Amino acid sequence: MGVSVNEQELSAVRTMERSFEHEVLEKLSRLEAKMDSLVGNGQPGRMTLAENRIEDLVRNDVRRTVIERFVNAGIAVLISAGIALHGHWWK
Repeated sequence: MGVSVNEQELSAVRTMERSFEHEVLEKLSRLEAKMDSLVGNGQPGRMTLAENRIEDLVRNDVRRTVIERFVNAGIAVLISAGIALHGHWWK
């Protein structure tokens, strides 16, 4: 037989190396695709879109908080005026 044990082992090692390299390259390409999806490849990625949504939510929350404070102040003034003028209305 022309193939020695060393050549068979070498062939098995090469096959395992090719299989490993193929698996690593496949995982690397999937990782690259996921990173492009997150960061964006010339277009806004998911992270940019999420950041923009968060900025909009914060802006709306601040606006709503200011409006709620004015409404609460108005209600407090009306209640205080009602309590203060309570004796004058029922005479």
